[in-house]
Amino acid sequence: MKKKENQDKQGISRLLEIAGEKKVLLFFSCVLSVVSSVFMMTPFLALYNILAELLSHAANIAAMDAAFCIQWAVYGIVGLAISYVFMYFGGMGTHIAAYRILCGIRIRITNHIGELPLGYFNRNATGKIKKIINMDVEKIELFIAHQLPDLVSAVSMLLLMIAIMLSIDWRLALASVIPAIIAFFAQYSMMMGKRSREELVTYTNALENIGASSVQYVRGMPSIKIFGQTVRSFRKFYDTMIAFRDSCIRFTDNFQNGYVSFKVILTALECFVFPIGLILLSRDAGDIEFASTFIFFLIFSGALAAPILRISTLANNVNVISEGVRRIDAILKETPIPVPADPRKPNGNDIVFEDVSFSYDGKNDVLKQVSFTAKTGTITALVGPSGSGKSTIAQLIPRFWDVGEGAILIGGVDIRHMEASELMNRVSFVFQDTYLFEDTLYNNILVGNPAASHEEVMNAAKAAQCHEFVEAMPQGYETRIGGGNGIHLSGGEEQRVAVARAILKNAPILVLDEATAYADPENEHEMQIALQHLIQEKTVLIIAHRLSTIQGANQILVIDDGRIVERGTHGNLLDRDGLYCQMWQAGLYSASWKVER
Repeated sequence: MKKKENQDKQGISRLLEIAGEKKVLLFFSCVLSVVSSVFMMTPFLALYNILAELLSHAANIAAMDAAFCIQWAVYGIVGLAISYVFMYFGGMGTHIAAYRILCGIRIRITNHIGELPLGYFNRNATGKIKKIINMDVEKIELFIAHQLPDLVSAVSMLLLMIAIMLSIDWRLALASVIPAIIAFFAQYSMMMGKRSREELVTYTNALENIGASSVQYVRGMPSIKIFGQTVRSFRKFYDTMIAFRDSCIRFTDNFQNGYVSFKVILTALECFVFPIGLILLSRDAGDIEFASTFIFFLIFSGALAAPILRISTLANNVNVISEGVRRIDAILKETPIPVPADPRKPNGNDIVFEDVSFSYDGKNDVLKQVSFTAKTGTITALVGPSGSGKSTIAQLIPRFWDVGEGAILIGGVDIRHMEASELMNRVSFVFQDTYLFEDTLYNNILVGNPAASHEEVMNAAKAAQCHEFVEAMPQGYETRIGGGNGIHLSGGEEQRVAVARAILKNAPILVLDEATAYADPENEHEMQIALQHLIQEKTVLIIAHRLSTIQGANQILVIDDGRIVERGTHGNLLDRDGLYCQMWQAGLYSASWKVER
């Protein structure tokens, strides 16, 4: 049985839990980093022994044991070389683990996001989610591949250096270590304090907000240019930039005093060793052994600052990583659409709404007791004022959300009791706002059925009336669309590619959400031909604002304020002189509008 994760863990412990089986590789790599740190000490030991030999024969250099000095010099060089070998293999191990963990986390997040209801994406901007998947996960890779071995190496090196100093002379060791400890904890207390953690959260929120606002700003660039506006007039983007600037300033101010004190003390450890050493040396000026120890400490205490500075920098990164892990967990904690324990297969493709009520926020119903049946081989049209609930009805069928009350049945089975793959295989959805990938036109159509043959893709494109304009492209079906170097299609062309996808999928249920919204009269005619090919022998649900496009529907449902207020055929509804008749008359009147001087 799969072990349940404890998402109450935080920071590095939670990160290691996410790492899963890669923890063994990380542990092995960290051991190699510790061994590397041990061998890194040999040049310092060599220096100490050579200094002692030189000072002990200061009066007569000729009496110095040259072979002894050369031997220790070789030890230092060999030890340093061995240290780099262990460092290399330790780094390789953490890089391999990091990339595997990085891939695993991204796959896990994207799979989980794919199981979430669309309401999650309404509450969270695309830029925010993108920042978490890209930047926060990338920082985890950077930490595991580079900073984790550095942190282990720095800690082990610091402990070894302190042990060596204490073994040589505890008095000079304390003169070096105590100021370093004071400096480190002064900085650490500011980094790990409550105020610092709050500022880090504020900083990260501001970074996410500026990412989300940047996406909106770029998308809104045509409107900004048309109206001659500047970034200052795009209030949300401007405000998020100012908030980010202020957050950075506060974040920096919070560390200012502590960091300056920490850096000054740490880079001047020799100043604490020097007076203590002079006092001790003054007691016996002829003590050559202590003199060599004193000189060694003046050199070695300065080296003590290096691992402490690395630990301080990496400790701050641990805070950033912990915040990133927390935000990744926030996504993973989102409740996906429930999976049925005992899935059932529908018998047929009739769609039945049974007293369906639905609310996006759990308070205000946008659908109220909606009931209707859409039979196989018939066309059901949804019409009504904007915001009446038409698109919500359509999006509940492929279970983008779960209903609050009532049930939606396909082939006599509640869609909540169907496997997601079974439901998706039965429903094709052509959105009003079509999304095409930055890829070739061929691959964009192939999304409808990745297993389709080349001939099937061509036939779908021809049926969707998009073969001619695709063939006219520079590279035909291999023409890339979107992005910096891709071709940009018109709205009508994009919708015909979306219809080609739906034809290729050939699902028995088809939902068309204003599928001809962006088509000009010529394109609309071609779209209608394509749709006639698509809807044959299927259960079809159409949302339309142009009532002329759904006159032949088997039933028309008029939606107003989340309720079905009228239902019938085109002729029946005109005879009733209700809301549908008013909308039809308004459409005829608007068609006669003229622009005159």
